[in-house]
Amino acid sequence: MTAPTKPTSHAQANPHADARETVGDDLHAPVIDWFDENARDLPWRRPDAGPWGVMVSEFMLQQTPVSRVLPVYEQWLARWPRPADLAEDAPGEAVRAWGRLGYPRRALRLHAAAAAITERHGGDVPMEHAQLLALPGIGEYTAAAVASFAYGQRHAVLDTNVRRVFARAVTGVQYPPNATTAAERRLARTLLPDDDRTASLWAAASMELGALVCTAKNETCVRCPIAAMCAWRLAGKPAHDGPPRRGQTYAGTDRQVRGRLLAVLRDALTPVPQSVLDRVWEEPVQRARALDGLVADGLVEPLTGGLYRLPQS
Repeated sequence: MTAPTKPTSHAQANPHADARETVGDDLHAPVIDWFDENARDLPWRRPDAGPWGVMVSEFMLQQTPVSRVLPVYEQWLARWPRPADLAEDAPGEAVRAWGRLGYPRRALRLHAAAAAITERHGGDVPMEHAQLLALPGIGEYTAAAVASFAYGQRHAVLDTNVRRVFARAVTGVQYPPNATTAAERRLARTLLPDDDRTASLWAAASMELGALVCTAKNETCVRCPIAAMCAWRLAGKPAHDGPPRRGQTYAGTDRQVRGRLLAVLRDALTPVPQSVLDRVWEEPVQRARALDGLVADGLVEPLTGGLYRLPQS
């Protein structure tokens, strides 16, 4: 990795792809140095977290802020310190422990991954990217993140924060596309340092930069270690002119109804009758649709006699 140099052609908005190979070298050192000084002390970054702790954090952090994840993460690892511990429990217990993190299907997927790790890999989170990708509930991002953060391997780790940093610093636009594109993946591979250790640091550092400085709103460029070479800033911060950015609504949606139904079932130690679930939402059609969706997703198990519970198998 070369020392940072003054920006040349990459300082322009929308730089050519052949110039990007040198851009990465300019970006790596200042971003990693910034990370060394400013990284948050998070439990999944500590050596004692181990690969399982990293994997649990990656499942929990998807679309959920760190502040909400921290208490659930700590309780989870205290109860299930190894994949085999989680696999021994019913999947409904994972849903119960998930609490109000949202998107509870992640709890079922994490339970399924723990069972597969126990069956296929002797209870140890596998090191190989292909083996991680073959686990249930694990996609390209999570496999790359676990391989990089837990095992120090060289992989392009593209979450929303990293994509936003790359969009602004290199591509010269305010926001990345709504869904990850092939062009973004190519750019991430182009920017990836050559050696494993630097690559894993770069993955963590660029993610942290997007989370703390190059945020979606109210970015603080005065704190950014690469502001002087950021294509978007040097272009005058042109406003986003792509497809409208998707907002997340909750009030009145099926997601809210599902959350209320699950809250009742999480708090119950015995199966819950339909009449109790009917009280959580007045509109019967939406309530029934939400409950049917929970059953179809495997988050709720219907029993005879109009009773419901969290899944036991």
